[in-house]
Amino acid sequence: MSVLRFENISVMLHGHQILGDISFEVQQGESITIIGPSGSGKSTILKLASSLISPTRGTIYFQGKPMDQYAPTEYRQRVAYCFQQPYLFGQTVRGNLAFPFTMRGRAIDETRIKDLFELFHMDLQLLEKSNTELSGGEMQRICLIRSLLFAPEVLLLDEVTSALDTENTEWVEQGLMQLHKEGLTLLQVTHNLDQSVRMGQRRITVKDGHITDCEVLHGEL
Repeated sequence: MSVLRFENISVMLHGHQILGDISFEVQQGESITIIGPSGSGKSTILKLASSLISPTRGTIYFQGKPMDQYAPTEYRQRVAYCFQQPYLFGQTVRGNLAFPFTMRGRAIDETRIKDLFELFHMDLQLLEKSNTELSGGEMQRICLIRSLLFAPEVLLLDEVTSALDTENTEWVEQGLMQLHKEGLTLLQVTHNLDQSVRMGQRRITVKDGHITDCEVLHGEL
């Protein structure tokens, strides 16, 4: 069953075509990577999938229903998006991770936070740091953990290991693949061709706003 389906999607901005008539499906529990040159439209696909922008033409379906039939708040709780440039709320790491619970009127689940920190090999002492004390890589991982506190059905990732060294990239990949094995659907943009193979069951290539290739890489990961 497809969880996301792009049907003849085009995006125009100031008279310039960003995406032209693209169609593809993401199956429930699948991991898809997206590659292509800078400016080819990869991040635009994720912005569309996250409902941050709307297509000029075409329809995007989520769980078989047009995306625009969902309330934005409900949709974004079910489809989470991690940006390439991490954005932190408030002043502290703990405050960032409390935010999703506060928005839902829920008590903070310290066990869930601890489990995710362990999954991504993060030091719990970071909880007591201010946002300004974090490295770029730490900020990326905190944003990733924040998006996973309430398990989404689909996780959209835009170059989320771009600020990480080799060891921490490996930890993040392993953590995401563990969540994928537990049923999380992944749609990920990456410039790292090796990563696109390691993490993708299928790999989509985008050039000049068009899908030029869709390769089957792995039956299972």
